[in-house]
Amino acid sequence: MFTGKTILITGGTGSFGKAFTNVLLNKYEIGKLIIYSRDEYKQFMMLNELKARFADYKLDPIRFFIGDVRDKDRLYRAFSKVDFVIHAAAMKQVPACEYNPFEAIKTNIHGAQNVIDAALDCGIKKVVALSTDKAVNPINLYGGTKLVSDKLFIAANAYSGGDGTVFSVVRYGNVAGSRGSIIPFFHTLLEQGARELPVTDRRMTRFWITLDEGVELVMKALGESRGGETYISKIPSFKIIDLAYAMGGNDIIIKEIGIREGEKLHEVMVTRDDSRHTFEYEKHYIIYPDYDWWDKEKPMLKGGNPIEDGFEYNSETNASWLTVEDLKQLV
Repeated sequence: MFTGKTILITGGTGSFGKAFTNVLLNKYEIGKLIIYSRDEYKQFMMLNELKARFADYKLDPIRFFIGDVRDKDRLYRAFSKVDFVIHAAAMKQVPACEYNPFEAIKTNIHGAQNVIDAALDCGIKKVVALSTDKAVNPINLYGGTKLVSDKLFIAANAYSGGDGTVFSVVRYGNVAGSRGSIIPFFHTLLEQGARELPVTDRRMTRFWITLDEGVELVMKALGESRGGETYISKIPSFKIIDLAYAMGGNDIIIKEIGIREGEKLHEVMVTRDDSRHTFEYEKHYIIYPDYDWWDKEKPMLKGGNPIEDGFEYNSETNASWLTVEDLKQLV
């Protein structure tokens, strides 16, 4: 699918972009890979990491492109002759978005619209936008902006026509070990000799997904999406307190500090209302569009079955769980 093709990743120096780049270089003979991001230092560091991992000839297709998704003109230049776009750029830190709401809107909403406009006008074949569980029933600004972003990408299919750009969304929860997540935070505290770990609430649960699983789902969306689908991995849940014990040991002291502004006890990735349009597959769910432009007579992707009306994919009521021992092995 990627042989000889040009792929562009917005926010490509982030955790996902690095993992996706490694897969492309290891498994495919791509034509060109464009890393589009606004921080030249992170691009420099990423290039050095790749040089240490791959032979020079493997790095020939890579181009580092300085730019911001807020800059539509720059996106148009970057999207020239590109086949596939993975949109990973976003302001993701909940407290930062709460304190800088207009900046989050400019990047996560206006930036999404810029990506859509550039993709439609430049003839991009497929765009996959990365989403988050926080976009479902959002209570913080980050989740709210990503909900709007998801809606924009799904609705963009109405403007691309039958043979134009195909837009889809991939939604997943907390990526284990990604920059800014709780695992490196706990690691830092423990390396500093801490015998106490802060937990916002002992009842708190989250979904667990690895970077490899996230990359796999994006690959699947790029390969089979026809426009308007939201892909969601079937992944286990875990308790934050169990993660603390897994990393710090049974004698670690847990300090409950209270839920932060904009934080949920549990996350949801498929709502009860979404269940009416959701199909279950072996390793994932797909929420199909419910719009006038969506051809309801068109058969769904093969291998899936409609889920029960009223089903909710919730980190608290999930059927699959990681124990403390499981988490020890994973971290």
